Amino acid sequence: MLELGLKSLLAYLLGAVLGSLVMGRLRGVDIREQGSGNAGGTNALRTQGWKFALGVVVIDVGKALVAVGLLPGLALPLVGIDAAVDREWLAVACATAVVVGHVYPVWYEFRGGKGAATLIGAVAVLAPVALLPVIVVWLACVTLTGYVGLGTMLGTATLPVYLALVQPSSPALVAYGLVMAAFVAYTHRANIQRMRAGNENRARRLWLLRPR
Repeated sequence: MLELGLKSLLAYLLGAVLGSLVMGRLRGVDIREQGSGNAGGTNALRTQGWKFALGVVVIDVGKALVAVGLLPGLALPLVGIDAAVDREWLAVACATAVVVGHVYPVWYEFRGGKGAATLIGAVAVLAPVALLPVIVVWLACVTLTGYVGLGTMLGTATLPVYLALVQPSSPALVAYGLVMAAFVAYTHRANIQRMRAGNENRARRLWLLRPR
């Protein structure tokens, strides 16, 4: 079990490297002090522009690709590959840890983003086809309502449903989908409160069916 624990820890530490704060260091800004105060891609786009936000997304997706795609199969010094550790569950553990690291980064006082971009990177490795329904639901929701946060929550909620229907023989993936759906809803709890209060920002460029 040493391999499982160590690789999960490494995935968490990798997830704790936030794209928005790395890019912010280069520009001399801290986006946690601007806009919504969230260290994620949406706030980066609103406050710093698309080029800055693109760099954030590349870093946040890329770290998940490394944590889930490379780390589970890597033979670490003095640890090696433990035959008793199920590879799928190990990948899921790393995928969970990298998202948690993004939301609660030890390097940045545990004040991170909401995990959406990092989750996309993890799913791209675990079950890439599952990204299609997630993206379709996200686009449909944002187009209809203009709420990016709502689209993210509903899109993530389709993940366990899709996996349960298409890959029911992979309990690790289904469990991951369920945990992430609940976790992403939790990280968006402030968005839920603002939507209920009627003061949540809308992505007007994507809100195609807004009232004229």
